[in-house]
This record gives sequence, C-alpha cells and structure tokens, in this order.
Amino acid sequence: MHSRRPETLKIDISKYRGVEEDSLLRWFVELDDAIRARRIDDGDMQVAFAQSNLAGRAKTWALGLKLHDPYAFGSLEVFKSRLRQTFEPPRAQFRARTELLKLKQGKRDVHAYAQHIRHLTSCISSNPVDEHTLVSVFMQGLADGPVKTHLFRLELDSLEQAISIAEQEDFSLRQARATRHHIVNRDDMTAEVQSRWNSVM
Repeated sequence: MHSRRPETLKIDISKYRGVEEDSLLRWFVELDDAIRARRIDDGDMQVAFAQSNLAGRAKTWALGLKLHDPYAFGSLEVFKSRLRQTFEPPRAQFRARTELLKLKQGKRDVHAYAQHIRHLTSCISSNPVDEHTLVSVFMQGLADGPVKTHLFRLELDSLEQAISIAEQEDFSLRQARATRHHIVNRDDMTAEVQSRWNSVM
C-alpha cells in the first residue's frame, strides 16, 4: 500500500509592491501561512515562491539583485531580511507608531477601528509596542458608550482579548437594538390593525 501524500492547500496571498501603504510584516505572515499550506519545504523553492508574489518596485529590486548575484537570497530568512532593510525604513515605522498612539474610533464601527489598530501594529516590527500599552490605546480611543464602559470594568491582558470582548459587546448591543426596533414596529402594526378594526365595527 502506498501511503497518502499530505494534502496541500493552494492559498493565494497579496502582492507586496514595496510602497508605503503595504505592510511588510503582514505580508510576511501571509507568505509563511501560504508556504506551510502548500508544504514548500525546499529553501530555494520558498524563495522562488516569495519572489513570485512581489510586484512593482519590490519585484524590480529583487530581479536587479538576482541579475548581479544569482545567489543573493540564500534562504527565505535572508530574503526577508534584505527586503526589510530596503523597504521598511525607520521613518515609516515612526509614522505608524505616532498614528497608533493617538488613534480614535471616531465614526468607524468597532470592527473597522480594531482592524485599523491591527494594521498599524503590524507596521511596527522593530521595537514593537507592548501589549499593555496597546490595550490602553485601544480602550482610550473607543467612542464613549456602553462598549468602552464595559471594557474599563475588566482586567485585560492583550489587544486581541480587548478587541474580541469589544466586538462581542458591540454585537450584543446591535442585536438588542434590532430586537427592540422589531417589537416597536410590531406593536405599531398591531395598534394600527386594531384601530382599523374598531373603525369598521
């Protein structure tokens, strides 16, 4: 009997272009997930797969290096390191850190606000912001209301825990409002039907 080969999952990832709005750290996470899912174990194949998902300036840069030195990327870690040194200048991380520390929810819903914080956090790869500071920033930036009040009653250890609880609380509040709206509409319809019935009698 032949043993079955492990199944592979061909998940696609976004193209990294080397522009400021692209998060290199987030792209690395996508890349690692795709390599594991596709079961690419060979180092050269890992680098080749990573290069195939570059575009724009980043692709031009990688091709230029390979033309001068075919062995410029000896491993995936070397590839990542050189990519980071080239396209993740300290000033970009400084801007992300500054924006993160003064971020407010504003008119966004809780989910969109949480996603923005996640994005900014992923842009800061060197000297990352510690979890307790992230929790504090997230809670302080929430719009005043039941969600913020609920979170301030809890002891939270991580940003993801704070986000999860905030989104659950926000969902529960939305459901409660929708239920109340439905009951009010139903009562209004019942009253209208009763009024018409009385006018006929």
